[in-house]
Amino acid sequence: MNINVSDNPAQECADILAEAAEAGAHIALTGGSTPGDAYKLAAGADWSRAKLWWGDERCVPPDDELSNYRLAQESLLDRIAGDPPEIHRIHGERGPHAGADDYERDLRETLGERAPKLDVVLLGLGPDAHVASLFPGHATLDVSDRLAVGEEDAGLKPFVPRVTLTLPVLCDGRHIVFLVAGEGKAEAVERAFGDGEPSHDAPGSLVRPRDGRMTVLLDPPAASRLRL
Repeated sequence: MNINVSDNPAQECADILAEAAEAGAHIALTGGSTPGDAYKLAAGADWSRAKLWWGDERCVPPDDELSNYRLAQESLLDRIAGDPPEIHRIHGERGPHAGADDYERDLRETLGERAPKLDVVLLGLGPDAHVASLFPGHATLDVSDRLAVGEEDAGLKPFVPRVTLTLPVLCDGRHIVFLVAGEGKAEAVERAFGDGEPSHDAPGSLVRPRDGRMTVLLDPPAASRLRL
């Protein structure tokens, strides 16, 4: 695990995304304002060979203000000057379980039946240390026979059902990238990346690469409780 603290982690994330996009990688995006800044910075790259996925999605239409897809569309896709990437969005509007079934089918058909590996998995971290839509203490953390699952009861606002990649898929990413900013995330960062033992109470602490690598991009306020 490589922890990198800088005043502009969004730029560092944008550089990773741009390099992956130009290499034609399969990239899983995330939601949130900080990733949105990274998407804007990376929009000038050549995305024509990239394949875009999402780590999770709210069960809302794709044009809803709560949609992670809408965030990516406004901050990245609409800003790309050249040919667009291949899009594999989560159809959250179909509901958590039908949406998860559809997404799992797409993953398997596109990446292969056995343990599909995404090249880059971009993740944020909630103030409760949740990751994607895997919340503390929820049964979804123990799912190992699915690539995507529905979550009826979100553990944090907005309280809408979700579709999320499962923990094994996140951990199988060839390059797992966490992007976290702000003092409000400092305790969660400590729980996820500090010296404590991995715990279902802090799902971020359970995301560790199986045979890939992991980069944690933080600003100083988010990293303030880590002993580096």
